[in-house]
Amino acid sequence: MQEFSYLTAFTVGLLGGVHCIGMCGGIVGALSFGLSADKQQAKTSSNIFSLLLAYNGGRLFSYALAGGLMGGLGWLLAYWLDIRSVQIALQFFAAVFMLLLGLYLAGWWSLLAKLEKAGGFIWKYLEPVARNYIPVSNLRHALTLGLLWGWLPCGLVYSVLIWAIAAGSFQQGALLMLSFGLGTLPNLLAMGLFATQLHQWVRRTGVRQFAGIMVIGFGLWNLVLLARY
Repeated sequence: MQEFSYLTAFTVGLLGGVHCIGMCGGIVGALSFGLSADKQQAKTSSNIFSLLLAYNGGRLFSYALAGGLMGGLGWLLAYWLDIRSVQIALQFFAAVFMLLLGLYLAGWWSLLAKLEKAGGFIWKYLEPVARNYIPVSNLRHALTLGLLWGWLPCGLVYSVLIWAIAAGSFQQGALLMLSFGLGTLPNLLAMGLFATQLHQWVRRTGVRQFAGIMVIGFGLWNLVLLARY
């Protein structure tokens, strides 16, 4: 069952790429096209890909750390309280958030946008630091930027973090968020290499709605599983 959760988290990240490109497209563009002037002449696809890997490596580390912290919080709640009741409540809460996430991705209800604004409290302190590494000039800058950008307010990330609370431990929460992050990886790597074409594709209403419907399906399936308890 746990392996199914990791696979689901990966798929949610993959389908949620229509949102990731909108949120992180600017920074990926900076990595691809914003190299410092002395690097412009030497810029190649391999150089860009190396920067993208370093950036995404930092981003995935931040996701895993956040997921671990949330998983640890869920473990503490279950330890202090009635473990079965807490687990069911957390899993129900996660399933509801997945439904909201699907509606958000499809463009049918933007409630999670308010959650993104709430997360801006931390980001307002991190953003000035992140800007110091743009334009990106080396792998260290790309990695540091990824570590910081992993805390960007994002309804998609927050929804999976809520899910991570129900994971049951620090390790499982970290693996869940890492699985989600790996799912977002193909879209953001492709964004760096095929930015214009991919951006036009994910802006299509049908693409966004398909992604939203699939995520809603995952949420409904989780609710069905909970109803069997």
